[in-house]
Amino acid sequence: MEEPIHPEELSSDKNIAIARQIKKLCVQLGVCVILMLGLAFTVVLVAFGDFGSKEYAAFPDGVYYLDYNVYNLSNSAKNQKIKEGFEVFRNTPQHLGSKQGDSTQMYAGNNLACASCHLNGGTKPYAAPLIGVVKRFPQYRGREDKMGTIEERINGCMERSMNGKVMPEDSEKMKSLLAYMEWLGRAAPSNGKIEGQGFLTIEIPDRAVDLQHGEQVFVKNCVECHGADGQGESQADGTYLYPPLWGNDSYNNGAGMTRVITAAQFIKGNMPYGTTFDNPVLTDEEAYDVAGYINQKLRPTKPNREVDFPDLVKKPVSTPYGPYSDNFSEEQHQLGPFQPIMKYYKDEFDMVKTK
Repeated sequence: MEEPIHPEELSSDKNIAIARQIKKLCVQLGVCVILMLGLAFTVVLVAFGDFGSKEYAAFPDGVYYLDYNVYNLSNSAKNQKIKEGFEVFRNTPQHLGSKQGDSTQMYAGNNLACASCHLNGGTKPYAAPLIGVVKRFPQYRGREDKMGTIEERINGCMERSMNGKVMPEDSEKMKSLLAYMEWLGRAAPSNGKIEGQGFLTIEIPDRAVDLQHGEQVFVKNCVECHGADGQGESQADGTYLYPPLWGNDSYNNGAGMTRVITAAQFIKGNMPYGTTFDNPVLTDEEAYDVAGYINQKLRPTKPNREVDFPDLVKKPVSTPYGPYSDNFSEEQHQLGPFQPIMKYYKDEFDMVKTK
């Protein structure tokens, strides 16, 4: 007859089984934790570029890594001036244009903002960033054929891109804009020169602009933001989410952006919206043709354009209005081909022209 199993023995065997199960679960849990930590580490490595391939190149200059968020500044008097400058920069019509109540302070003639061209608060590489720009003045300007101040350069934008008039250099709004721009350049070298200033260079097609192809590029890539009529997308306050590219509320025909080569360089590095310099969407030829298409549209007229570039030899080859110091037609200066004009200035004046 078998001996009866005591309850203590049953309890001991049960405890051993439970202990084994707990041990097994702990091992499995440990493996899961290790795998999760490994996955997280891999994600971090990929994100910081130490593992795998990078989707985007690094910024072209270390100054772009600084904190340019004005809202992180304290409320000191100096910082309040910087913040005001940023506000003027971002919402120009509400401070210098028709959206503010004092007609004596109306210097902008359209509802564009400084931020319409100088993207990301003037900090985007190859979108005419304003980092260091104050330190690059005084500067010789061929359009006036003299050394110019930063205040004069700002007023050049007011008269042309903003289709307005000169703002007093000692005005509070001018001082605020300068405070913001000086703050942007706080880490720039003493000469103000940084990588990524200006626009991307392109290989200029050795042909005239193809307007039909330019329209096709516009329809495919630009209509979503700027509309089929090129008038952009306005907001409730009358400012623009996406600015008009032609028409009465756009830049006038004396602005630098009316030069096909200049516009193509800006478009190549920044458009469609969200494009970056290291990952352009459009080819050089597409940017060239759509720039020509846009700039053949009607826009406001800049008075007294004929006095621009007193030394006509220094006039950019893609300036769309005369007079010129050469015998090429105005149409060719607007639409190209530009290489024959560039060759003329090289042969006659030993000048290398790129725009």
